[in-house]
Amino acid sequence: MPDASAISLSTPLAKIPGVGPKTAQDLKTLGLTNLGRFVAHLPMRHEFQAAETTINELVAGQVVSARGEVTATRASQKGKRAKFEAVFMDDTGRIELTWFNMPFIRERVKPGMRFRVRGKLTRYGPSLQIVNPHLEAIEGDAEPAARSERLRPVYPANEFVSSARIERAMQAVLDRALPLIEDHLPEAFRKEREFPSLAEAYRMQHRPANEDEVKASRRRLAYDEFLLLQLGVQMKRAHLRSTLKAPALRHSPQIDAHIRARFPFTLTAGQEEAVADLVRDLTSGTPTNRLIQGDVGSGKTLVALFAMLLAVANKHQALLLAPTEILAEQHFASLSRVLAGSSVRLSLLTGATPKGERSTMLAHLADGSIDMIVGTHALLSEGVTFKNLAVAVIDEQHRFGVSQRAVLRERGTGPGAESQNSTPHVIVMTATPIPRSLGLTLFGDLDISTIRGLPPGRRAVRTLLADYPARDAVYAKVRERVAQGEQAYVVAPTIEDHDDQSLKGIESLAEELGNGALRGLSIGVMHGRLPKAARESVMDRFRKGEVSVLVATTVIEVGVDVANATMMVIEQADRFGLAQLHQLRGRVGRGAKESVCYLVATPAGETGEARLKVMETVADGFTLAEKDLEIRGPGEVFGTKQSGAPAFKVASLISDLDLLRMAQRDARTWVAASPSLAGDDNSVILRRVKKTHGEWLGLADVG
Repeated sequence: MPDASAISLSTPLAKIPGVGPKTAQDLKTLGLTNLGRFVAHLPMRHEFQAAETTINELVAGQVVSARGEVTATRASQKGKRAKFEAVFMDDTGRIELTWFNMPFIRERVKPGMRFRVRGKLTRYGPSLQIVNPHLEAIEGDAEPAARSERLRPVYPANEFVSSARIERAMQAVLDRALPLIEDHLPEAFRKEREFPSLAEAYRMQHRPANEDEVKASRRRLAYDEFLLLQLGVQMKRAHLRSTLKAPALRHSPQIDAHIRARFPFTLTAGQEEAVADLVRDLTSGTPTNRLIQGDVGSGKTLVALFAMLLAVANKHQALLLAPTEILAEQHFASLSRVLAGSSVRLSLLTGATPKGERSTMLAHLADGSIDMIVGTHALLSEGVTFKNLAVAVIDEQHRFGVSQRAVLRERGTGPGAESQNSTPHVIVMTATPIPRSLGLTLFGDLDISTIRGLPPGRRAVRTLLADYPARDAVYAKVRERVAQGEQAYVVAPTIEDHDDQSLKGIESLAEELGNGALRGLSIGVMHGRLPKAARESVMDRFRKGEVSVLVATTVIEVGVDVANATMMVIEQADRFGLAQLHQLRGRVGRGAKESVCYLVATPAGETGEARLKVMETVADGFTLAEKDLEIRGPGEVFGTKQSGAPAFKVASLISDLDLLRMAQRDARTWVAASPSLAGDDNSVILRRVKKTHGEWLGLADVG
């Protein structure tokens, strides 16, 4: 064993006195390989543990704790109710332990085994018993009896190592580890915010004196998680703005009027505010990094088009990046209509673009012959260069990460650029309203413009929940709408049937409806695996009214605009998140007629039903986004599990919003004083920021 002075946080656990080789090997299955990682393995909760006493000292009516031996067991069955009993004794007396409907217990509890038991003691006739007690096997190296009440940490564990073994090992190493923990927050800074030191915070988690210590330590550790992220985001932001330049586009009343003459309607107040933000950004010469968010149908694309046309008016190029081929095609079609008759040279590049056509297009992008291009991830591939890209618009921001925005900056400017440090302005937009907390974290490097309100002519969509017995009545209403000359969408959650029949695919659904409830109606099918020509054909026929009912997957959730479609039926609606349901229903309500969206589902449990009932009463996408975050968590809602951003272990985006705001304010102040966190005073926190967020934020050149 190394001497105490040779031990550091990077010392392998097997070399730490008090752990032991077997425990160290088992802890490795949890990824806990050294002292630092082990101490950072925090309890998932703390349980109140009563003081242990002998059996003759136990008091009926109280939660008690005792240790002893099982001397006899018996299993019985009465109707559907299985019962298992054990006699539990120590040197002073006996109690009975009883379990109901827990058949696995008989394999875990056998005569001769020793346990520590906890639970509420009750009197049952002449005997004392604990029903469904908490059991903990006593092994040879068991700790002494707890003679006083305490808060006990409960750790994430697995089949190889239990929470109790983790606790014993933690107590063995904690006193050695705590003095090794460097605090990245200055003492005065901590005191002003009433935070314990970092070492104390870990002590309070692993060996709390009371519940107040648990709360105080959690507050410090949650703040740290937010602060490290915010510092990384603000450092990246400061680096971009101080080292890179973007074209300073000229904006004049003449250019403004020329652009607006292309728009099909007057901008709303919300759109005007967003345009004003963009004009201020794009004329400054400092790289724009702005998120435009708005509810379904709020007119974000038109605002983005203003920025793209401002680039073209200044003899620069612009691009629009979409997450799917279908959406790219829809954007290309809508922009082509708006720009019809203009001199703007517009192209479309996707993975389906033929090789020869792609080569010609890339050459035209490089020599500036193309003014504006719409595309998918193909625009991020090798070989795509621009002569003088000034504005890059990314649609559906939550599907693209920080790294893809960085690729656009690198690709942005070719030999014609004003300097090697030139980069395009980046504008990202989403029709999935972002909860405030997620906006401050996942998109913390962005300025945010929010478009509220709907364009003229848009109507709120009435949303109704229908269970499966009411399904036929729903499709009868579809027939009524079609008979009146209107059209409808039917949305399926998947393309193919699932083997367990839990999900019905789009082809099966279309066939069922065509042979049953919607027999005789013109039905089209739309999904992402269809060839481009087939997709374009069915959408064109739907727009013209030749197809009455479009059965589709979620490919229609953005970009599809057919004013005559007044009804939507979403099958198995409980399979979708609230934000996605809101996106989908935004495809109707685009004309003057009243529109309705039916959610067909029989959700499991009260929570599932409550989720869908929210859709009936809440029309505002921002409110729904907050609800969705509460119910499903940020990783599920916005795909952050795939974004590269590490998940928070302690902090909650729902309950810790005040801490998040504090961390953002502090990070801004910190980075304003030292943009790269230079200096010895910042060495520890800089190291931790880079270790936690350096890779996904691209901080290698910062600091």
